[in-house]
Amino acid sequence: MIYLQILESACPSERPQPVTKTLLENAALATLNLTETPPDVDLSIVLTNDAQLQKLNLEFLGIDAPTDVLAFPSVETDPDSGHQYLGDVIISYPMAEAQAAAVGHPIESELRLLVIHGVLHLLGYDHAEEQEKAVMWSVQEDILVQMRGPEEQNDTVNNP
Repeated sequence: MIYLQILESACPSERPQPVTKTLLENAALATLNLTETPPDVDLSIVLTNDAQLQKLNLEFLGIDAPTDVLAFPSVETDPDSGHQYLGDVIISYPMAEAQAAAVGHPIESELRLLVIHGVLHLLGYDHAEEQEKAVMWSVQEDILVQMRGPEEQNDTVNNP
């Protein structure tokens, strides 16, 4: 099961089309499916603001700056369902919005990318080393290509 939380402080109320939970959930499900992850896993996705990401980035990584996405893997098992809890993906909506504007694609495309990126981190993918990065970016691109509609096929990827 995918638990979603979109904090009110994350998305400005003047946004013409609110972010749908379906968009975030579909990106996470596509990542799980295309990485052949067993279906009995749970994870959380939280959409929040720069201040929250900066606080978490400082607390857990020692970096006093906002970032676009953080992933917190877990190895817990839900005692009731027996499902493995993969962890939490935390995304800064304002950072996603700025990155989308910088590369000229819709915010929905950027959020999709960030969810995929975060879930891949929960699954153990990393990009600290060049070889790891090449593998992660390749898997990420494969998932994006699978998810894109015909109108998005020419989008370029802006990797986090």
